[in-house]
Amino acid sequence: MADRGALKLVGFLFATATLAVMLVAGMVVKGYADGAYTLEASAVDASR
Repeated sequence: MADRGALKLVGFLFATATLAVMLVAGMVVKGYADGAYTLEASAVDASR
């Protein structure tokens, strides 16, 4: 059976990874909301 110290370390690692993924996802969503990114290929081709 795993000891509590190792379980706390694994929990901390998973929490850190979850927080990082949530921050990146939030930044991407904010970028789409602000118009920095677009899903339309025609808009990308027109800007070149």
